Amino acid sequence: MHTRKQLSRPGGFAALLLASLFALGSVEAQTASGDASRTQNAAVSMAPSPLPAALETELSCAGYIEHEPNYSGFEVVGAEQEQEKIAYSAGDLVFINAGAQQGLKVGQEFQVVRPRGRFTTKLTRKSGWLGVYTQEIGRLRVTVVKGSMSVAQVTNSCEQILLGDLLRGVPNRVSPPVGDTADLDRFADPTGKQNGRIVLAREAREMISRQQIVYIDLGTEDNLKEGDRLTVYRPAGTGNISRFRDEEVALSANYGFESEVFRGGKFSINSQRVQNASRGDIHGPVMTTPKVKRRRPPMPRKIVGEIVVLNVQARTATAIITRVAQEIHTGDFVEVK
Repeated sequence: MHTRKQLSRPGGFAALLLASLFALGSVEAQTASGDASRTQNAAVSMAPSPLPAALETELSCAGYIEHEPNYSGFEVVGAEQEQEKIAYSAGDLVFINAGAQQGLKVGQEFQVVRPRGRFTTKLTRKSGWLGVYTQEIGRLRVTVVKGSMSVAQVTNSCEQILLGDLLRGVPNRVSPPVGDTADLDRFADPTGKQNGRIVLAREAREMISRQQIVYIDLGTEDNLKEGDRLTVYRPAGTGNISRFRDEEVALSANYGFESEVFRGGKFSINSQRVQNASRGDIHGPVMTTPKVKRRRPPMPRKIVGEIVVLNVQARTATAIITRVAQEIHTGDFVEVK
C-alpha cells in the first residue's frame, strides 16, 4: 500500500521516469563506447602492412660483391641424372662432397653460389679491387646423408646449377619496405651524404629499370646500411650514348632558301639566333649549343631513379631499383637520401 501511494503521487512517478531514462542512456553510452572501441581496433588491425621493396626471389637471387669471401669447401660434385644432363634446377637431386663425417644432417639447407672472380672497374674512385663478384644460384635441402657424401634436392634455382658450384649457409634476409610512393622529385637538391656509382648490374645489364638488381661502390666502410635509400642521378648533359661535337648543322641564312620570284626570305627555319641581333649579319655568327652551355649558371642534376639497399658488404652493396624516371645506366651516380 505504501508503494502504491508513492507511485500515485505525481512527484514519485516523475522520479521513476527520470531514473529509467538515466539507466537507458547509460546502457546506450556503454554500447556506443564499446562499438567505437571495436571499430578503432578493427581499423588498426585492417591497416595495410608496408609493401616490401623486393620479393623473396629477388632477395635470394640478388648476388653480391664480397671483399673477403670465406667458403666451407662444400660443393656440388654430381647428380642423380648426370648421365642425361649437365645442368640442374628445382626438383633435381644432386650430390654434395660432404656427409656425416662433416656434420651434415637430413633437412639441412644450403645456398648455392658461384664466385666469378675479383671485380675491378674504372667507374669507382676507390682504389684496388672491390671484391669477388658472386652469383647466388639457388638452394638445396639435404635428403640423404652418407659417410662422406650427401644427396640434396634443389628447392629453388635462380640459374641452372652446375657441378663445382659452392655451398654456403642460407642467409637470413628481410626485405626493407618499398618506402615513399609519392612522385619522384626529379629536381631534388643534393643531400651532401655518401655518394658513389652503380658499378655493375645483375646479368651484366647496362640499361636497367625498375625491380632490377644493381651493385654500388658503397659499403660498410662508408657507413651504408640495409634499407638505406639512394637517389640515382647523372650530371646535366651527360649519359648520352652518342656524342656530337657540335649539334648545329643548319646555316643561318642562304640565298637558296628563297625563290627568285616570291622572295620568301633567306632565313633558315632550323638555325639558332645570331649572336648580335642589332649589329650582326644574317649569315652569322650564330649562337650554338656549346656556347650557351659554357656561359649558363649551374644546372640541376638529372635524377633518373631511386634504389633501396638489400645487402651490404665491406666495400659494396646490393640494391634494387624501386622508382625510375627513365632507364638507368651502369655508371650512374648514387647518393644517400
